[in-house]
Amino acid sequence: MSQGTVRRHAAPHRGRPRIAVVVLTQGTRPADLRRGIDSVLAQRDVDLDVVCVGNGWEPTDLPEGVRALALPENLGIPAGRNAGAEVVDGDHVFFLDDDAWVPSDTFLRDAVELLDRDPSLGLVQPRVVDPTGAANPRRWVPRIRKGDAADSSPVFSVWEGAVVLPMDVYRAVGGWGAEYFYAHEGIELAWRVWDAGRRAWYAGDLVANHPAIDPARHTEYYRLNARNRVWLARRNLPAPLRPLYVGSWAAIQVARWWRHPARLRTWFAGAREGWTSDCGPTRTMGWLTVARMTLAGRPPVV
Repeated sequence: MSQGTVRRHAAPHRGRPRIAVVVLTQGTRPADLRRGIDSVLAQRDVDLDVVCVGNGWEPTDLPEGVRALALPENLGIPAGRNAGAEVVDGDHVFFLDDDAWVPSDTFLRDAVELLDRDPSLGLVQPRVVDPTGAANPRRWVPRIRKGDAADSSPVFSVWEGAVVLPMDVYRAVGGWGAEYFYAHEGIELAWRVWDAGRRAWYAGDLVANHPAIDPARHTEYYRLNARNRVWLARRNLPAPLRPLYVGSWAAIQVARWWRHPARLRTWFAGAREGWTSDCGPTRTMGWLTVARMTLAGRPPVV
């Protein structure tokens, strides 16, 4: 196990679960933000400590019981989440983006009960559904073999818009990778949960809602996608696996975009940046973690 290994506590909660909630927003979707916050405040049988983090914005007109944390500039998605987690208290922490919401008023209680029933779990991502009936993007199911979205399984990356962790696990893994700014921080979080001796879990029987909007892909996205892919390897993988991981993804990008040379040029420029720039602090996973991930279905080279 790595230095971040977390002791497993199987004892159930004696009282109401205490849940810290971090809602992240840039203030550009006020109606969506209110919908998400209201879905949190509607949760039953839990005690909540809720903060709304304004990433480069000061949240206003928040409901009673929700505090505001204004960051003077946009620090990026993972750093914004980390900032919120520093000012809330609870035995578990729930991260919610401002365009997501939870339809069940027992969502948080059910997520905590799942974590309590199986102390090997250190992170839960729900199934993501567009309630309008639009086709749900396959990327919302973080598995190579997508299968039925309602099926639960261990996973090695997460859709970051709605995630629940025990607070001690969140602290042990060092939170979200602030250096990424955007893209791949959910992969690192899942890897570090595995390296802490737990499993990241996709819960097909828990649901979060989110509109099925195809995200815009632009030059900055392709650059950060590649740079952060390399950073992910450098920050987390044993040295022999780093070129294998980056090489496998380079092959995937070529197969996807061979008809789009401009995208590939941007991607490979980002990859070069990833190898030459400062990736921030590293926490190399142990070979036992590599073995556990491999046996669970996904060696960290793909």
